[in-house]
Amino acid sequence: MENFAWFNGQKVSFQEGQTILQVAKDAGVFIPTLCAFMPLNHTPGTCRMCLVEVFDEGEETGHVVTACTTPIKAGQRIFTRNERVRKMQQLQMKLLFADHEQDCKSCARHGNCELQDVALFIGMTHTPTPNTFVANRVFDDSSAGIVRDVNKCIRCGRCVEVCRQVQGIGALTIDNFGTMAGVAMTGAKRWADSAKCVQCGQCTLVCPTGALSEKDETDRVLNMIDDPETVTIFQLAPAVRVTLGEEFGMTPGENVEPLIVYALKHIGVDYVMDTNFAADVTIMEEGTELLERLKARKEDHEVALPMFTSCCPGWVNYVEKHAPMVMEYLSTTRSPQAIFGALAKALLPQKLNVSRDKLRVISVMPCTAKKGEALRPTLAREAGPDVDAVLTVRELAKLLRRCGMHLKNCKPMARDEHLFTDYTGAGAIFGTTGGVMEAAVRTAYALTHDGQSMKPMVFEPTRGLEGVKEATVDLGELGEIRVAVVHGLARTQALLDKMSRGEVIYDFVEVMACPGGCISGGGTPRKKNNYQPFSRVRQEAIYKIDEECAIRESHKNPEVTALYAETLGAPGSHLAHDLLHCEYRSKKAQKEPSDIRKLWQVLSARYTQPAKKR
Repeated sequence: MENFAWFNGQKVSFQEGQTILQVAKDAGVFIPTLCAFMPLNHTPGTCRMCLVEVFDEGEETGHVVTACTTPIKAGQRIFTRNERVRKMQQLQMKLLFADHEQDCKSCARHGNCELQDVALFIGMTHTPTPNTFVANRVFDDSSAGIVRDVNKCIRCGRCVEVCRQVQGIGALTIDNFGTMAGVAMTGAKRWADSAKCVQCGQCTLVCPTGALSEKDETDRVLNMIDDPETVTIFQLAPAVRVTLGEEFGMTPGENVEPLIVYALKHIGVDYVMDTNFAADVTIMEEGTELLERLKARKEDHEVALPMFTSCCPGWVNYVEKHAPMVMEYLSTTRSPQAIFGALAKALLPQKLNVSRDKLRVISVMPCTAKKGEALRPTLAREAGPDVDAVLTVRELAKLLRRCGMHLKNCKPMARDEHLFTDYTGAGAIFGTTGGVMEAAVRTAYALTHDGQSMKPMVFEPTRGLEGVKEATVDLGELGEIRVAVVHGLARTQALLDKMSRGEVIYDFVEVMACPGGCISGGGTPRKKNNYQPFSRVRQEAIYKIDEECAIRESHKNPEVTALYAETLGAPGSHLAHDLLHCEYRSKKAQKEPSDIRKLWQVLSARYTQPAKKR
């Protein structure tokens, strides 16, 4: 039997068990919300902005309720914007503003704030009386990548839920009471002291205000660009070109790479290069590392298998803080960002005829954790860091706006050829979950099949947005290997648990901390009142770049082959290892229990049993 209710006089059908807010959204009836966040099934009713007046069937007197927590009933008449509702919403908004910092001009969410949107919708006519509580709340910029400004927190709890539900970490909480309550670190006073947070930045994607935001480095980068004694080099991560356009109102997923080159060159950047090039180098090193481990296993040597990818800093942080027993199984190959920085500082001074101390490498990344990665002592030389600054996609948009640049007004522009700019389709797909695995499989297959390319080139088992994907790959004399792809840290921990119990066995595992991978990283454009709505179109755009590349295998990149022939010698050589590999260390206050350590050692014996050759 179909149930009906009336919203502002409009007849709407609904299913049993739905809330008023759910039915309204399905029917296209707008009700303002701040704490209720459907993508996370998060409806705590704390902000009190989704107020509606409800008249039960046959009643003449209405009552005001929160739409997100109230089940709908047949025959109800519901009013979402009548005078009584608006006045109550306006009062509640004044209470929210009473202890909310109102310096909107300097806020990270300026022009993109959900609190401002709701205030406009309910008809706020003036700014409430300035508050007296802001100065006592916490401002925490102690972490490398994310800033926490509790003065702007409205206690919606979205950040807490995404950290718990999607990432399974629980690094955030709401603490204190009354006007002092707000977002806090679980078990720590400062962000830098958190034993849980991995800096993935997913919390910044769901925060409706400026309470959580990326750590802004645009001023530092502008100083570098404007310094006449400094040569600036930008590297663009794979996902940047299919996400930046959204910041300028362009079609989600549109490839704006040539426009970025024009924009950066016209604001004074000296060279615009590409992390995709370094991704191809990563495959050469990581693929070689995998094959060496597999060969060692075949010869009955003790070897750390399965091997886990290490190009995602959020995942590496997770291993160091939450799963140190996996440490020795991580690939020692640096991430593409770090490989680019190492090669740039080592080789470009001679190529560009400039001293190393005058070079500044600036990364544009879809990731907040990349800021911390750039500061790792193991990714620096005595002469200084390999990467000098990291901008998120949102920061790059801010930088361009500050220079009066709009992508829609830019013209396509090509980069300098053969200057860390050549890349293959394999390098491009690093920007999405499954891309690292697919790129590695293409090259590993060719190296074990006398140079023959894998057919078809597209490795479908690792494509798409399914949470966990697995497949087998024929590597000739090394037999079939078992590979897996996982994205999102809650799913990753579940997979690690299954592996530790021996329920699944793999030889090579790709992990990306963010759901969808880099295309939905914590530094990508956010959409108000939504969470990752464009992951699929961004992923398809990445696949399209791969499809349109003339060369689609990393080992066939002419600039990469020249790099090894002229400088590095061979993948895995002493020089390559010194420049392009690193080590990781546990960040847990105490080592993992010995029984867990022994369990992984026992299980390692299972992983050393190769799959049968087809």
